Formats: sequence, structure tokens, C-alpha cells
Amino acid sequence: MLVIAVCADGLQFCLGPLGWFFGDQAIDVVTMLAASWLIGFHWLLLPTFALELVPGLNELPTWTACTIAVIAIRKREQHTVSPPIFPPKSD
Repeated sequence: MLVIAVCADGLQFCLGPLGWFFGDQAIDVVTMLAASWLIGFHWLLLPTFALELVPGLNELPTWTACTIAVIAIRKREQHTVSPPIFPPKSD
């Protein structure tokens, strides 16, 4: 997913102000759907999607930053949640 986010941000940066003409929003919709499918939906994806609709702010690498943040949060959650320990079964 990180590769997709970097590609989306890079493409939007390269298009610059012409992005609105060439379908900048289509890139955002595809990236949002790909992120939700690959890493699962996370609430951080919503403000990132909204920021991408604001002219000028869409030049920032928001998809990349959001993807890194979601991956870090999910890894931290995996390390803090330990599996339940059950007593050994006695036959």
C-alpha cells in the first residue's frame, strides 16, 4: 500500500495545478479504495481524503503520511494486544 500512496502523491505533485483538469479526484478515490481494501478502513483515511480535495493542500504527501501512520498504529496495536492465555486442558 505504501507504494500506491507514494505513487498517488507523486503523480498529484507532478500534475500540479493541472491536476484538477486531469482527474486529481479520480486518483484520490482510487487511492482511498485501494487503501481500504489493502490495509482495511481506518478513520485517518477520511481527513486525508478531505484534505486532498482542498487546492494547494493536495500538493502535500498526505496519502503517504496517512499510510505510514496507519501502518504504525496497527503494528503498535498488534504488539500491545497479547493473545489470551488459557489454562492447560486436563483430560
